[in-house]
Amino acid sequence: MNDDNRPDLTLIQLSDTHIMPDGQLMHGTVDTMDNLVAAVETVEASGLPVAAFVLSGDLTDSGKATAYRRLRSVVEPAAARLGAEVVYAPGNHDDRAAFRSELLDERPSTEEYDVVRMIGGLRVVVLDSTEPGRHDGHVSRSQLDWLADVLAEPAPLGSLLVTHHPPLPSPVPTVHLLRMREADRLAAVLAGTDVRMVVTGHAHHTGCGALSRIPVWVGPATAYGVTVVPPKGRLRAAAHTAFSRIDVFGEHVVATAVPMSRAASVYDVDEADRLRYIREVVGTW
Repeated sequence: MNDDNRPDLTLIQLSDTHIMPDGQLMHGTVDTMDNLVAAVETVEASGLPVAAFVLSGDLTDSGKATAYRRLRSVVEPAAARLGAEVVYAPGNHDDRAAFRSELLDERPSTEEYDVVRMIGGLRVVVLDSTEPGRHDGHVSRSQLDWLADVLAEPAPLGSLLVTHHPPLPSPVPTVHLLRMREADRLAAVLAGTDVRMVVTGHAHHTGCGALSRIPVWVGPATAYGVTVVPPKGRLRAAAHTAFSRIDVFGEHVVATAVPMSRAASVYDVDEADRLRYIREVVGTW
């Protein structure tokens, strides 16, 4: 690891963007397009050397073609400016045919979208966990066989598996009901492979766990956040928005939630000055 702690590779995960057609607010309250723009502008302003944007499902709220076009008009120009790639994964709110035609410039199809992308030596595998007409998740036997074939040979920097639905329980009752079914089947395929992290969304709350001793990251939503500790007998969501950065540091893969808070700033100081201060306190290491 370099002394300045620069990662070898940085990905930005944008999950559950739930883009609406122009002029519509989600639940009559949330401007999901504004949230997406704010997240992308934050990334661009940071100067991060972003290798890829990974959009992990529920890209639109109702699968409308116009909503996909709105999303694409924000994400892809930003990616081009940063020299980053864009990896799309579908969610249960997405329409497979519109997803393909509007985001991928492919012929409309209702088939699963499973794909492999190489990002600077890191193999990013998208496994479609959606089933048309359902909001919980599942992967078929044929998909698992395909995944096993993909992972049979290791990649230079290992693999990152992207699914929309978490293969984990959730402390939120509604999210728990909508998790990936039969996740043990996926666990059996992942065991002993080079998958370094499973990256998911769907829950609208940040979380982590493990599957076959492989870390599972449940990324926050850019649309809004579910309250994980609500008052007794209540389910709540708030207009919190966040995205994730995923960094490869040699043998380590680190996922970090990035809240898009509009609260007052606690501090805003020069990075070099702050690092110099911290090194003086704890010593250089």
